[in-house]
Amino acid sequence: MATKRILCRERVRRVPRQFSWVDHRLVCDGHISRCSHEALALYLFLITVSDADGLSYYSDAAACRFLNMDPDMLAAVRVELRKAGLIAYAHPLYRVLSLDNPGTVLPVRSGRSPRRGLGEAISIGEILHQAAGGEL
Repeated sequence: MATKRILCRERVRRVPRQFSWVDHRLVCDGHISRCSHEALALYLFLITVSDADGLSYYSDAAACRFLNMDPDMLAAVRVELRKAGLIAYAHPLYRVLSLDNPGTVLPVRSGRSPRRGLGEAISIGEILHQAAGGEL
């Protein structure tokens, strides 16, 4: 196991005083492995811009511009995220949904426990590391 050490000390990340976060269960409960990269880009955008209730008021045109995505692709990945149970959508609003879904058990790729801690935040770096096949 690698020893943790601070890289680029002058740019140590601090948790900002805002309400966006990435729920660790996105990885541990296997949601991330069932979505395309494009869908995950939209999901990351939505969790970043959503308010405390998970609502995003950004227009589709703005989302396309920020994600460098055409409208047809945006529509397709929006459907993908809805089917995955990660978002709700009613034009013009998006809502990022809670990952709490007591009736659903999702497969996990590793033999590890599916949850580190309810609602525990995880860094984007850790999510990308695990998505690339690394262990946490």
